[in-house]
Amino acid sequence: MSTLHPTIGLIPAAGLGSRISPLPMSKELFPLGFRMVTSRAGVRPKVVCHYLLEQMRQAGVEQGFVILRPGKWDIPNFLGDGADLGMRLAYLTVHVPFGVPFSLDQAYPFLRGATVVLGFPDILVEPQPVYRVLLDRLHGSTADVVLGLFPTDQPERVGVVDFDGAGVVRGIYEKSSLTHLPYMWAIAAWRPTFSEFLHGFVRDRTQALIGEQLPQHLTTLPDYTETPIGDVIQAGLEAGLRVEAECFSTGRYLDIGTPENLAMAIRQHTMPLGYPPAL
Repeated sequence: MSTLHPTIGLIPAAGLGSRISPLPMSKELFPLGFRMVTSRAGVRPKVVCHYLLEQMRQAGVEQGFVILRPGKWDIPNFLGDGADLGMRLAYLTVHVPFGVPFSLDQAYPFLRGATVVLGFPDILVEPQPVYRVLLDRLHGSTADVVLGLFPTDQPERVGVVDFDGAGVVRGIYEKSSLTHLPYMWAIAAWRPTFSEFLHGFVRDRTQALIGEQLPQHLTTLPDYTETPIGDVIQAGLEAGLRVEAECFSTGRYLDIGTPENLAMAIRQHTMPLGYPPAL
């Protein structure tokens, strides 16, 4: 992979986890199965965010930025520099609670010329090589953004996507009542053109919300509604960017951020890898 045009993973982990609180750790670190670790004998616990990071690494991604809100220091304490995953991880903090786009934009100074893959560290997706498929489509097309789509029967909770037979996206609808759209997006890959668009979007929205103040100096927050990243991609679409969809029609998606979904994930990942059966 060229060092001039790297592929960088963006991993937003700034959420409060309010739907599943209280937890004794950040939800991204909830133990969920087991894994083998180089130079360590036997199996070791595997946490939720390991699944995402392993999928990125299998697609050739060697660098990643984890974006945190202050206080979630257990994540860098646990993951460290990413060496045991074969990655180089760095950590950034976001100081406003205005939504995922504001978290992602913290990495903007480090993304010049880079391809980006986006994944949420509290979400499990299958099949395993999803990012390789997205990157192959991105580099083999003229798309600015490629979205990974998965079946859903809960359009009111996710971002559903309207696309044509060639996979060209016509619209993205966050938490919609459009029940005739059976696919939601969960992961993405994009070119530097979208990183630039995202930066401009966040800059303009920040200016509208807080003016010239520095975010870390805010004493009171203005009235706001969190902006989903899907809204930014839709704005890019309306501005002339090309967005395509890669549909994983037999794939699966699971957000572990609710008690019922976490219980489902635990049931699906209770068999320890290589662990001897109980006597």
